Parts: sequence; C-alpha cells; structure tokens
Amino acid sequence: YEGVKDLAAKRLDTPLEPEVAFSDDPLRMLRAARFVAQLGVTPVPRVIEGIAQMRDRLGIVSAERIREELDKLLVAESPGAGLALLVETGLAEEFLPELPALQLEQDPVHRHKDVLRHTFAVVERLEPDPVLRLAGLLHDIGKPSTREITPDGVSFHHHEVVGARMAEQRLRELRYANSVVDDVRKLVELHLRFHGFGEGWTDAAVRRYVRDAGPLLDKLNQLTRADCTTRDPKRAERFARLQDELEDRIARLAEQENIDSMRPSLDGRQVMERLGLEPGPLVGDALAFLMEIRMERGELPEDEAFGLLEDWAKERGTV
Repeated sequence: YEGVKDLAAKRLDTPLEPEVAFSDDPLRMLRAARFVAQLGVTPVPRVIEGIAQMRDRLGIVSAERIREELDKLLVAESPGAGLALLVETGLAEEFLPELPALQLEQDPVHRHKDVLRHTFAVVERLEPDPVLRLAGLLHDIGKPSTREITPDGVSFHHHEVVGARMAEQRLRELRYANSVVDDVRKLVELHLRFHGFGEGWTDAAVRRYVRDAGPLLDKLNQLTRADCTTRDPKRAERFARLQDELEDRIARLAEQENIDSMRPSLDGRQVMERLGLEPGPLVGDALAFLMEIRMERGELPEDEAFGLLEDWAKERGTV
C-alpha cells in the first residue's frame, strides 16, 4: 500500500478496491469526505466512483456513527470541500437529502449561483463550533419548499420557519442530543430576524431580539454575519455597519439594565398578594402583561409596576 505517498501528494485513495473497502465498512465513504475536509486531500477518480456506486450501503450504518463523522467533518478546516464530495457522489442523499436539494437558483445579486454554494460559504465563515456549523449547514433548507418566482425575482418567504421544523426532524433522525436540536432549531428560526433592523428598531425591539435569542445571542449574531456572502461591496458594508449598530445598541442597554435575564418587574407571589388572586391562568396573564411592559419600558421600580398592574386589573374587572 502507498498510503504515505498518497498523503504526501495530497491524494486520497483506498488500499483495496473501493468497492471492497466501502463494503467492509460503509462509514468509510463518509470518512473519506471528512478527510477531504480535514487534510485537504483530493480523492482519486476510483474513490469518487466507488462512493457513488456503493452509497446505498450507508443504510446499514447506525445514525449515531453517521452523526459522529458529520460532526468531525463540519468542524474541520475546509468543511465545504467535504460537503461538496457528499453531494457530488450522491452520498448526502442517504442521510442528509436536504443538502443536495439546495442546488437551486438564487437571486443573481447574491454571490453564489445557487443556495448550496452559499451554504458552503456560510459554514466556512463560522468558527468551528458544532452547533454553529450545524445551524449554518441547515439555515436555508426551507428554501426549496418555499421558493416562488415573481416578476421581481425569486423569493423564499418564511423559509426560516419551515427550515427550523425540517432541521429539527433531520437532527432527531441523526440522534442528536435534545440540547443540540433545540439550539440549532432556534438559530435557524431566528437567522433572518436581524434583517428588520435596518427599518429602525426601538429599544423594545432590541430587548425582544435579546430575549428571543437568549443564551444563543452571540451564536445568532455570528450566524447573521456569516450569512452575508454578497460580493456587492456597498451592500456588504451596509450589512456589517447595521450589525455593528445592533450589537452596540445591545451593549448600551446592557449597561443600563439587566437584559441577560429579563423578567417582569414583579413575580407571581407579588401579583397574587396585590390582586388577591389564587394560582391560576389570571396570574399568568398578569405576568405576561408585566413582561410586555418590561419589553417596552425597561426595568421599572416596584411601586410603578404595582400601579400599572392595578390599572390593568381594573380594566379587566379583576379587582
């Protein structure tokens, strides 16, 4: 076997015939893509042909083993190259069919001719964090089913909502931990939220953005930045400036109030004592009202919060 020579030449080959190697352990096909991403090697033609011919054998490999190889590929130095091999050989169809489905035309003003190439670029722009790169990989998988061609161009309305559901389903099938599934779903669902910022956000809107992102705020901001792959310098500059402005707004609010853990100005016990209520849905309604006030006005002194609570209760005929 000439494995050392192959590595020195940045060439990926199998010691045995690919059909034999991949039949013995079909996971080797996915591992080949991982080596492309990790080592920068180029598979020889017979390896590419062997994967294409043997790809259905991956069906006998457990979801857990596939997941582990996918994770290693995603955090490698050049994940785009490994992902491209998965699509080229058809192997992705066996465990991640949403990926090759992204080979569809996108608006000409974007950097890439299709959503798939854009996705590869987004993944590579992210730091090698497993959750972040999974979110980058799946952030646009709702586009094929929401694509509409109009006189103004191509649109993908609500693809983030559709994509979040699809991402959850795919990650559960790959046996990811619940925490990973929840985080990736939320990042996919929120990855377009920033795009309304250019219309002018109130402090309340910024607070809601922070609240909805929760502990994923930094990851969401990273994903939002990575998602801008336009080659239009003016558009890229405007996008970066708006992202900087939003992060500055968040930092300024954080200096004035506690936005990392936003809660109503009063708790359930205080609401029940002041309004003479028993535990029940009405207490939840009162806390929701106070949370909305928190979003709109920021932190309030207790006496002001009690006054607003009583006014709300009177309007509802509660007291």
